[in-house]
Amino acid sequence: MSQVVIDRPDHCPIPPTGPSAGKSRRGNPRWLRMAVHNMPTILVFVLLAGLGLYGHETDWKLPKFAILLGSPPAAEDDWCEEHAVPESQCVTCRPDLLPAGEDHAWCKEHGVHNCTLHHPEIAQVKGTPNILSTDLERASRALALTDRAENNSLCKSYLRRIQFASLEAIQKAGVDVALVDRQPVVESVSASGEITYDQTRFASLSSCAPGTVIRAEKNVGDRVHAGEVLALVDAAEVGRAKTELIQALAEERLQHAAATRLVSLSSQGVVPGRRTQEAEAAHAQARARVLAAQQSLANLGLPVETEPLRILDDEDLVRQLRFWGLPAPFVQQLGPNEATGNSLPVRTPLAGVVTARQVVAGDVVDVSRTLFQVADTSRVWLALNVTLEEARRVTVGTKVQFRPDGDRHEVTGRLHWISTAADAKTRMVAARAELPNPDGRLRDETFGTGRIVLRDEVEAIVVPNEAVHWEGCCHVVFVRDKGFFDSKTSPKVFHVRTVRLGTKNEKYIEILAGVVPGEVVAAKGSDVLRAEMLKNNLGEGCTCSE
Repeated sequence: MSQVVIDRPDHCPIPPTGPSAGKSRRGNPRWLRMAVHNMPTILVFVLLAGLGLYGHETDWKLPKFAILLGSPPAAEDDWCEEHAVPESQCVTCRPDLLPAGEDHAWCKEHGVHNCTLHHPEIAQVKGTPNILSTDLERASRALALTDRAENNSLCKSYLRRIQFASLEAIQKAGVDVALVDRQPVVESVSASGEITYDQTRFASLSSCAPGTVIRAEKNVGDRVHAGEVLALVDAAEVGRAKTELIQALAEERLQHAAATRLVSLSSQGVVPGRRTQEAEAAHAQARARVLAAQQSLANLGLPVETEPLRILDDEDLVRQLRFWGLPAPFVQQLGPNEATGNSLPVRTPLAGVVTARQVVAGDVVDVSRTLFQVADTSRVWLALNVTLEEARRVTVGTKVQFRPDGDRHEVTGRLHWISTAADAKTRMVAARAELPNPDGRLRDETFGTGRIVLRDEVEAIVVPNEAVHWEGCCHVVFVRDKGFFDSKTSPKVFHVRTVRLGTKNEKYIEILAGVVPGEVVAAKGSDVLRAEMLKNNLGEGCTCSE
């Protein structure tokens, strides 16, 4: 049987078999060759594992570049991470740099810590603090007037001091300061108001008897004097009353003469005394009729003095009573048809302005019809509606300031009446003030805003509204340290100061206790200091201890 011989090239050796099959021609194991081949990958994984272990141990803080290069480490940084200032200048960590001074704790009278009214030496001013005796009185008045926002006596925030690294840091933070100052302030109760005529200086005029209007003299807007005639009415009742008076006076004259004569004869014994008594009784009745006629004219607005009339004869008496009650200049203006004995003048009882006219000549009128309305506008009423809660703080005699809608000027008056009941629907309490109105600027049935002044302080202590903050349990301001500008290295510190608040307006808020005039407080941008204070509180919990 023939054999097949396969020729192999020399570069294709036959793989070895037997015990030496797991080794290369040079005798190296296969796993070793694979390890050498994958060595770069293995080194990368080892390096990453080492970096992870190092980061975990060092809280993932990379070493400085100088350490990585093998250079000697630099000196430790002078920086206080907690308070964001250089460690060597931190007054919180090193209180000896800026001693805090004596702690006077809580003031029960004014409700603040380290009360500057009782301890002015703690004020951050150079020199003597500007505290007046009236400041104590003002605080007492304000606290007695109403309930004020209270601070927590257990709060410890007032011990805090907020420090900046430099003046540039304050400017970058956008913090601006303001001076604690004195300004007049007014604490008041606001209420909607309506102007009305003063009802004691207002008159609705009508005729005292039915008749026909002969003349209507005045128009709306005319100024009139007290007693001036506004209209003339032809009233038959006036004529009858005058006639009764003339007849009564004539009868009285006759009865008087008869009684006098009989008394004389009776004294001589000529006539009996009974006739004398009858004559005296008749005279008394005549006199009573005179009084009745006199009263009738008075009821019509035509009072008459009868004594001067008794001496007149009948013709003169008729002539005298014909135009009784009319001014002489007015009588001279009457025409022939107007000059009657029935003339009844309609007079104004007060001086003022004619505000309404509802009659013309020829109108038939009666006593129920209003002909004119006259008002004295030199003084008006202001009707106010006050909430039930605020009415408790209001008293009669309190000053009231009123600003009409659309007007910049305020008018000042006095409160002279407060209702004893509240409205059943609105639960508001009605009040009324009297306001002067010499120039007539205030008009009837117009509206505006009234302020019932509770306190009017001339020299109140005030700060800008943005300077006051509520930190959770107290109202605080940030007072700049008095040594702020002593030198470039002086600590840039603001002291936390609790304050008791009074009234507030658009720009300023009154401080009853806590700061004094002359101190400097953080105003615009002071939220930065509040945020810093609250941030520091996070690690310490509540600053109020039980």
